Amino acid sequence: MIDENIVARVKDELLQGAQLKIQVAEQFGDEIARTAQIMIDAMQRGGKLLLCGNGGSASDAQHFAAEMVGRLKRDRAPLPAIALTTDTAILTAVGNDYSFDQVFSRQIRALGQPNDVLIVLSTSGQSPNLLHAIAAAKEKKITTIALLGKGGGQVRHEADCSLVIPAQLSQRIQEIHISIIHVWCDLIEDTFFPGPETAATTA
Repeated sequence: MIDENIVARVKDELLQGAQLKIQVAEQFGDEIARTAQIMIDAMQRGGKLLLCGNGGSASDAQHFAAEMVGRLKRDRAPLPAIALTTDTAILTAVGNDYSFDQVFSRQIRALGQPNDVLIVLSTSGQSPNLLHAIAAAKEKKITTIALLGKGGGQVRHEADCSLVIPAQLSQRIQEIHISIIHVWCDLIEDTFFPGPETAATTA
């Protein structure tokens, strides 16, 4: 027999997430659409998406890039996106030879172009490597978008566009981040490849 207190906790956790999603839809719907359009406009000009974050946010960055280069809901040509969290040789070389604060900014200086968009993901908005990434993007005239939480930290003030999820728990913030990422991917894919959806071949 499962403890009723555990069942109640499970339901409460899920309901908290659902209620926060409704709040974000009402509060940030316009801004989510606006930032999607910024990415679409950049990609239509030949730009790409650059993505970075730490920990779970690094995984979200990679998830976003995978949906772009792979697919979301229809067979199509790939769309240009690079997660700056994936090359272990670059990450460890820069971290060792310079500092971990530079692991994203050096990649941006090497790969970034003015038509690109940098998307940084952070639950706190305080990570030095993300602040350095935004500074490097500004040098390259790259638009910056931040998905944040916990008040947004310093990143909120440095990024061109910041979506600060009104929550303190990292898991709640990250649940909303991935939901926004899926909305962005859906809008981008529909813009470049309108038409009927096709069944996914992989999970």
